[in-house]
Amino acid sequence: MPSIHKYFIALAVTLLSTSIFAESKTTDDTAAYKTPEKAAITLGNGEKNWIVVEGLSRSESTLTFPEVQINGNGWLVMHPFEDGKPNGDKYVAATFLEDGKNIDVPLKVHKGIDTGEMFIVMLHRDSNENGILDFIFVTDTVVMDAPVFEGNTMVAHAIPSP
Repeated sequence: MPSIHKYFIALAVTLLSTSIFAESKTTDDTAAYKTPEKAAITLGNGEKNWIVVEGLSRSESTLTFPEVQINGNGWLVMHPFEDGKPNGDKYVAATFLEDGKNIDVPLKVHKGIDTGEMFIVMLHRDSNENGILDFIFVTDTVVMDAPVFEGNTMVAHAIPSP
């Protein structure tokens, strides 16, 4: 059975290829961390959680995001593309984020990085508040520190490296 991460990343590729990104927003705090219905998922920013990708900069293998907002402690995580598709079974970078607005967030890509290389960057909630990225599949379909959602919007973006 494919992992929930594989499903969401495959959905991201589908959305990218059909250009149907839409943003849905919610003000329900608890909805930000619930998995919505599969058919309705979109990628983008929400009202309480977002990743500013405009103005993204790079110094060697570290990307710096101008602003990242997360409602609760969590992680900015980057998944690689392999063979033209995102691979949600692994990540190449993660940075801890404190609740609220985080400015000039560095994200060091462990494997190095090439200009124009594609990645999925997304928010994950630190579900057990231990300050450790728990990228552990607790079942075949659920990772412990799950992606952040607002309504049907997974707070994530497909980006090329500068």
